[in-house]
Amino acid sequence: MASSRNFINTHEGGEGSSSSSRSPNDPPPPTAADDDDERDELDNLFDGNDDDNVLSDDPLSEELAEPMSFKRKQKQSVFSQPGRLLSTLTGNRLGPGTSPRPPLSGAATPTRLQGLHPSTDRNNESASDAPKEGAPLDWYVEGPGRRVGYEDLTAIDWIFEYTKERQRLRALYAGATGVVGYARRLLDASQTWVVLVLTGVAVGALAAGIDVASDWLGDVKTGYCASGPEGGAFYLNKQFCCFGYDQGDKCLGWKPWAAALGVASAGGKWFVEYFFFLLLSVTFALCAGFLVKEYAIYAKHSGIPEIKTVLGGFVIRRFLGAWTLVTKSLGLCLAVASGMWLGKEGPLVHVACCCANVFIKLFPNINTNEARKREVLSAAAASGISVAFGSPIGGVLFSLEQLSYYFPDKTMWQSFVCAMTAAVVLQAFDPFRSGKLVLYQVKFSTGWHGFEIIPFTFLGILGGIYGGLFIKANMRVAQWKKSATWLPGPLTQVVLVAFLTALINYPNFYMRAQSSELVSSLFSDCALVLDDQFGLCRKGAATAGTIVLLLFAAVLGFFLASITFGLQIPAGIILPSMAIGALSGRAVGIVMEIWQHNHPGFFAFGTCDPGRACVTPGVYAMIGAAATLAGVTRMTVSIVVIMFELTGALTYVLPIMVAVMLSKWVGDAFSRRGIYESWIRFNEYPFLDSGDEGGGARHVPDDVPASQIMTRVEDLVVLTATGHTIASLRRVLAACDYRGFPVVSDPRDAVLLGYISRAELAYNLAAGTQPPRNLPPEAEAFFSRQPLLLGGNDDPRAPALDLRPWMDQTPLTLPSRSSLHLAVAYFQKLGVRYVLFSDRGVLQGLLTKKDCWYVLNGAEEARRSGDGGDGGGGGSGMRTGMAGMAGQGMRGDDDDDDGDDDEASPTGERGGLLGGDGVAADSPADDQRGGIL
Repeated sequence: MASSRNFINTHEGGEGSSSSSRSPNDPPPPTAADDDDERDELDNLFDGNDDDNVLSDDPLSEELAEPMSFKRKQKQSVFSQPGRLLSTLTGNRLGPGTSPRPPLSGAATPTRLQGLHPSTDRNNESASDAPKEGAPLDWYVEGPGRRVGYEDLTAIDWIFEYTKERQRLRALYAGATGVVGYARRLLDASQTWVVLVLTGVAVGALAAGIDVASDWLGDVKTGYCASGPEGGAFYLNKQFCCFGYDQGDKCLGWKPWAAALGVASAGGKWFVEYFFFLLLSVTFALCAGFLVKEYAIYAKHSGIPEIKTVLGGFVIRRFLGAWTLVTKSLGLCLAVASGMWLGKEGPLVHVACCCANVFIKLFPNINTNEARKREVLSAAAASGISVAFGSPIGGVLFSLEQLSYYFPDKTMWQSFVCAMTAAVVLQAFDPFRSGKLVLYQVKFSTGWHGFEIIPFTFLGILGGIYGGLFIKANMRVAQWKKSATWLPGPLTQVVLVAFLTALINYPNFYMRAQSSELVSSLFSDCALVLDDQFGLCRKGAATAGTIVLLLFAAVLGFFLASITFGLQIPAGIILPSMAIGALSGRAVGIVMEIWQHNHPGFFAFGTCDPGRACVTPGVYAMIGAAATLAGVTRMTVSIVVIMFELTGALTYVLPIMVAVMLSKWVGDAFSRRGIYESWIRFNEYPFLDSGDEGGGARHVPDDVPASQIMTRVEDLVVLTATGHTIASLRRVLAACDYRGFPVVSDPRDAVLLGYISRAELAYNLAAGTQPPRNLPPEAEAFFSRQPLLLGGNDDPRAPALDLRPWMDQTPLTLPSRSSLHLAVAYFQKLGVRYVLFSDRGVLQGLLTKKDCWYVLNGAEEARRSGDGGDGGGGGSGMRTGMAGMAGQGMRGDDDDDDGDDDEASPTGERGGLLGGDGVAADSPADDQRGGIL
C-alpha cells in the first residue's frame, strides 16, 4: 500500500528545504545520491566524512578540570551552606543565582541526528501550538490531543481525563521541592477532603431542615399548634406541640381544623378535616410541580438513574447545578408533605451530589477533570443514604453496589468520611429531639425462633413478586404516558394523582399518616409502645380488622406508587416500597402471633418460652420492608447493612439476609433490571454497567464479529489529512450533525491517522478566523503536513490552520474481525467513547458507546421476542435484528425532546450517514454527505 503513494517534491534546495513541510512519518524526498546507491539518511549518518561532526559534541574530548571518578560523592548537609538551606525552602534545586546548565552542543553546529527531527513552522505560531495540558509536549508528539470541554449529553473520555491528571501531578511533583513544594503538594491532596467534609456538613444540615419542614407541612393538613398556656406556636408540628405527652389524644395544644372552625358534629368534623386534607395535599403537590417546571426540570424524580449515568461518564448539564439543588430541596419538602406515595431517601442522594458539585467549583483542579469529579460525586452520594437512613456504612455500600461505575479503594475511604460527617451533623441537629437520626429507628426486646424462618422465606418471595410486578406496572404507566398524546400536561397530571391519592388515603388511617410515621409504627415492638395511635397492638377479635386494613393499604399503595413514581415532582421509591413491605409483613406477623397464642402446644412452637411473647410482628414488618426494597432495587448487601443499622440488632441479620436473597432471585426471574436500570433504559441513557449486571452482552452469540455491528467506512463522514480549507470544513459541520470524524490519509488508501471531535473542530475553526490570527476562510486547514504535489501552493509562509494538536492521534483501535464481546469490554471496562476498526492501518469502521448500548439492549429484546437468531450462524440473524438501531449511527441533535415530561434523548459521539429524517440510507450514494471528505 505504501508503494502506491508517491509524493513529488518540487524544491531543489536539498533535504533542509523540505524538512519543515514533511511529516515525521513521511518518506524523505528522493535525491540523486539515493538513485545511485539506494542509501538513506541513516546510512549517510555514519559516512567517514562526517565523523568529525558526529564526535564534535563529545564532552570527553575536552580537557577536564579534575580527574574523572565514578565514586559517589558525599552529600552535603542542608545546613552547611546558607544557599542550600534557601534552595531547600524555596524548592529551587539549582540554588540562588544559578542558571540551568547550557546544552552540550551549540545550535551553530547541528548534527545529522538533529536534522532527522522535523522543525516547527515559525510563521504559523498560534494558541494551538502551545504545549499540551499537563506537560510541555510538542505538536508532533502523538497523544490524545487537546480538548475544549464536553458538550451536553455526550460521554467523557476516561483515558484522556486520567492521562491529563497524571501529567498535572507529574508537573506538580517535578516543580515542587523543599518545604514550599511539600506544602503545595499537601494543599493539592487536601482539596478532595475539603470538598467531602463541606459536602457532609451541608447534606446533614439540609436533611435536618427537610425533615423538620416536611413533618410540619404534613401535620398542617390535619390541624395546627395553637398558642396557649402550654407554650405552643404555629410553626411547631404535632410532635413538638405535644412534646411530653405519652398519648397524643390528650394534647390540648394541637387544634384540628374542625375544632378551629367550631364544628361540633361528628359528620361535620369528618367532612371539614377531609376537605382540608384534600385541599392542602393538592396545593403542596402543585407547588412542588410548579417549582420543578419553572426553575429546574432535572429536579424531578429521584435522580438516581441520572446519577448512575453521570457517574458512568455521561455529561448532563444543569443536572447538578445550584438551581437544581434549591428546587430539589424545596420541592422535596412539599412533595413529601402532600402525602403522595413517594419518599425522600432517593432524592437526598441527588441533593448530596448537587452539594458536592457546588463545592467542587471552588477547586479548579477537580472541576476541570471530569474523572476526578466523578470520584468525588461517588463519595458524596454515600452521605445522602447516610442521612436518609441514619446508616453511614450502608451509604458507603449503597454507593458501591448501586451507583458507582468506578469505585477504587481511595473512593471507599472518602465515601466513609463524607457519610460519617453527614451523620454527625444530623445527629447534632437532632431534628426529632429523640436522639434518632431517622424516625423509624427501632429496638427489639426479643430474638427470633427457628420456626419463623418459614414465614421469613414467604416474605422474601412476596417481596420479589412485588418488585417484579411493580417495575412492570411502573414502566407500562410511563410508556403509556409517553405514547398517549391526549393526556394533559405534567402539572395537571400531578394535580390529578395528588387528588386521587388524598381521596383514597384519608379514609384508611394507615395511609393517612406520613410514610415515615407509618413505617415507624409498623416496625415498633408492642412491648415498648406507649401510644398505639394506629391500633396495631390490639388483641382479640379486633385484630381481624387490622389485618384486612393492612393488606388493603398495601394493595392500594402498590397501585398509587406505580402511578406516582415518574411524575414531574421530586419523588423517591425507597420509602414507599418499605412501607408496602412493612404493611404486608406486619399482617403476616399478626397472623403468626394469633396462631401461636391460640395453639401454644403446636410442635413448631415448642421453643417458645412460656409467659413471654414468642412472636414480634414488628420484626416481620422490618423483614418485609427489606424484601420489597430488594425486589424493587435488586440491592443485597447494602440493604442488609441498612436494616442492621436501623435496628441495631445483630440477631436479625440472618433472617434479613435470607429474605433479601430470595427476593432478588424471584425478582430476577421477572427481569434482571431493577427500577433504576429500567428508567435508564426508558430514558435511553447510554449507561453500560462495568459489571454487565442486567445488560444484554450475555445474549449476544460468541461468534458475532464487530464488523457486522459497526458503521462501515463507506457510511462514515471521514476527513482527509489535507486538502481542506476553513470554509470547506465549516460546510461539513453545517451539512451533518455528528459528534466526531475519523481522519484518514487520503481517499484512496484511507490509512487511519486519528479522530477529531466536533467540539474541537468547531472551536478551532471559530478561533482561527478571530483575532489575533484572523485567517481568511480560504486558508488551508490540515491534519498532517505532507510534501505537496507539483504545481501546488508550497509556500511555507502561507496562512494555514494546524489541527494536529486537537486531533486524537492515538485512538483505540481493533481489527475489524474482532468479536463483539471484545468491543463491548472496551466500552464497559475502559469507558471509551468510540472504538475505531482498522486492518493493517486502513480504516474499516466505527462503533460508539451509544451504538454499543443499543446493541446490548437490542440483543436482549431479540432474545425475548425470538427474532435475534439462534446464535449458531451468528452473522445474519444478529445483523438483521440490530442494524436498525446501531448500524448507521445516531444523530447529534435534540429532536427527541417532545415536552417537559421527557428529557432530551442523549446522543453518542458519532460520524455516520443519516438521511434528513433520521432514516439510515441504504448506501453512500443515497446521501451526498456520506463518504470521505
